[in-house]
Amino acid sequence: MSRNRIVIEPGTADSNYWKDLWNYRGLFYFLAWRDILVRYKQTVIGVLWSVLRPLLTVMVMAFIGWLFNSATPDNVPRLLLVSAATLPWQFFSNSFSDASNSLLANSNLLTKVYFPRLIVPASTVIVCLIDFAISFVILIGIMVYYQYMPDLKILMLPLFLLLALITSIGTGLYIAALNVKYRDFRIIVPFIVQFGLYVSPIAFSSSQIYNSDRIPQFAKYLYSMNPMVSVIDGFRWSILRGTTPIYMPGFLLSAGISLLFLIIGVRYFRKMEKTFADVI
Repeated sequence: MSRNRIVIEPGTADSNYWKDLWNYRGLFYFLAWRDILVRYKQTVIGVLWSVLRPLLTVMVMAFIGWLFNSATPDNVPRLLLVSAATLPWQFFSNSFSDASNSLLANSNLLTKVYFPRLIVPASTVIVCLIDFAISFVILIGIMVYYQYMPDLKILMLPLFLLLALITSIGTGLYIAALNVKYRDFRIIVPFIVQFGLYVSPIAFSSSQIYNSDRIPQFAKYLYSMNPMVSVIDGFRWSILRGTTPIYMPGFLLSAGISLLFLIIGVRYFRKMEKTFADVI
């Protein structure tokens, strides 16, 4: 008499894997809700940290822009210009950092039960998306203070938020997979975030780069390869009524890099997924 055995092996077929992602959606919701509950547990001001952290960044970057006399579009307050860039940057930096370390933070779960491991970093990105929605009140407050009313271009904002989501998931998945095998990336990730803060158009506008005659063309293309350039330029364009025009060649290059990171991140994550439980 033969017995039927079920062998559970992650990633045996892509079709089964993506089906498993849907079947394990309950675990995705649980991990996201758990992270929401513990993120600000035993803190004095709790969820207000979601507002305080980007607010401090806005103030610092606005001061840097004022100190170096960076240009601002006509009738656009500097605080509004900087906050329109700081909020998507904070979302990316938080989600990228959390996703990169998510597998190590959930190592006990990875070694005990099978589920699509992609759920773990994806759930951390969703939590950061909720933080972004909370911190968005900063932008609303600044717009109310300056009596600045956006036009219909604001309806395009969800598309640029989706681009930020794609960028953070793609880069986060790739680094998360590397982080399991090479723990050096726990040290490298904060450096990447810090470096990215200064090379992204937060305290300044991309038009200062693209319209400068002193900057060679290859440097402008190199600048455009930063995937956050398209995200930040898109946010400013949609929020500031198009007063910060989008340089389309640079935007398309930056957005293409974001999509490339997503493809590479998912493929590398899936390739390394079978070894996570053994290496971690």
